[in-house]
Parts: sequence; structure tokens; C-alpha cells
Amino acid sequence: MTHDRLILFSGNANPELAQEIASALGMQLGRAMVKQFSDGEIYLQIQENVRGADVFIIQPTCTPGDRNLMELLLMIDALKRASAERITAVLPYYGYARQDRKDKPRVPISARLIAAVLETAGADRVLTLDLHAAQIQGFFDIPVDHLFSSPVFIEHFKSQNIPNRTVVSPDAGGVERARAFAKRLNCPLAIIDKRREEANVAEVMNVVGDVEGRHCLIVDDLIDTAGTLVEGAAALLKKGAAGVSACATHAVLSGPAVSRIEASCIEEVVVSNSIPLSREARKCGRIKSLSIAGLLAEAIKSIHEETSVSVLFI
Repeated sequence: MTHDRLILFSGNANPELAQEIASALGMQLGRAMVKQFSDGEIYLQIQENVRGADVFIIQPTCTPGDRNLMELLLMIDALKRASAERITAVLPYYGYARQDRKDKPRVPISARLIAAVLETAGADRVLTLDLHAAQIQGFFDIPVDHLFSSPVFIEHFKSQNIPNRTVVSPDAGGVERARAFAKRLNCPLAIIDKRREEANVAEVMNVVGDVEGRHCLIVDDLIDTAGTLVEGAAALLKKGAAGVSACATHAVLSGPAVSRIEASCIEEVVVSNSIPLSREARKCGRIKSLSIAGLLAEAIKSIHEETSVSVLFI
């Protein structure tokens, strides 16, 4: 494999992950200067010759989402104007994905807007991981490679050899994701039926499935304030669960999330490094981070070599 015209760039959102991906591919990250004017505007300059190159920009749009998104857009525009042959936006975390439909009057479909903005900036394709809703792929008119972090998590949980495990979906919307986990771990599935009255506030209503005396694994795509997660874990214990652990791809962990996890009955929360952990989260003994750098590196390699990415799907 040659890397002569494959170039990786990273914004400031998650440079550690970008460096891991570059190392997995045996490469160095491309040079780019990203700083800001005194009024806060972003100044950016690509410091590599990218003419005719196959370029990948690794930039999750996590907190601060607006700034990280703007960095990504400016980098895409700079590369386009520098005559890069193809530009792939690699978003390990696709921000603004939670408003993916118009479910109330006078609300935006922000996931669709972000897709349109990425295309307008000049992205030729998108590589992303565990979208909040799979149908977001349909918001794009350019190719989207939607990967799943589950192979990384499955390997971790299989190595634990915990008997009597039940995989739990924290809501009806996550059943498909949880079912895939349950199938790979060869264990039963349960569902937490909850009613959400407003954003970041969840009320647990009922547990569907047998969890009594079983070790429950709650599977979700992201953890924001951890309210849903903690309430769900408490509901499972009320139903007689022997213990509760959890996993989620995107560790948003905003507001009181870490303190809630520390004060909860949850034994372990396993996340990926799609979003860099805060200092508080790194100190929390219950939070364990697994790297998805190898998965993304394989996808980048396949896209560059024009080979199938389907082997990375489950």
C-alpha cells in the first residue's frame, strides 16, 4: 500500500484520535495552522501541497460544536480551493443529529442542515460513526460511509465472560442497536419503556423483558447528561437485576453527567474515544474508554484504495 497521495488532516476537536488513526496507517498528519483572530474568528491555512490528493479531515463536531463545525467547514473550503482531488469529512461524532425530524411545530431539522452545509463547503463524501438515527444518511447527496463501533465493544464484553447477561435498550428507538448487540453476545434482550417530556429529562415507565437475577448491559449511541442512563439503571435494579453496566459510542457527558454516574448504581460505563473525555471523566473510575482508531483507519484505507467497506459492518 502506498500513501503518496493520501493525506490526513485534523482540526482541534480530537487531535489524539487523529494521531492514533495516522499511526495505525503508518502516516503523519498533514500540516495545518488553525488559530484565531483577537475577536474569536478562526484563521486557517493548509501548509501542505494537496493538489490532486485524496484528503481526509478528522474532526468530530463535539463541544464546542459550533467552533469545531466551523473549523471543519473552513478546512474543507481551503482544501477545495487548493485543488484536492477528493475531500472526505471524517466525523467520528456527528453533532446536531438529535433533531433529525420535525416532531414539534416550528423546529429545525438540524441534522439535515449540517448535511447541506458540509456539501456546500465542498465535501465529496462523509465517513461517520454511529449516527443518532440511521436515516440521516439520506440527508446527503454525496456518499456516506456509516460505521458502527459495536465490533470494538463486542470484543470487550465477550472477554469479560459474564454469565446471565441481558442486553437492554434504554428506549424504543434503540431496539435495533441493542438487538444487534444481543445477537453477537448470544444473550436475551430487554427494553426500557420511558416517556420524555422535554430534552435531557427522562421518566422511566416500565421494563419489558426478564431482567431478574441477570447482569444488564444498557446499550446506547450517546450519553449526554446521563439522566436517562441513571434512571434506566435504577429501574432495572428495582426489577431485580443482579447488576448494571452500560456502553455508548459517544461520551458527550455534559453538565452533571460524570457526577451522576459516580453516584449511581452503574458498575461500569464503556465509551469510545470518538469524543475526547473531559478531565473529570478521565478521573472517574467507572468510565472506561475504548479506541475506535483502528476501525476508522481501516475504513480510510478501504475508501482510499476503492475497496469494500462492508467488511467493517455487522
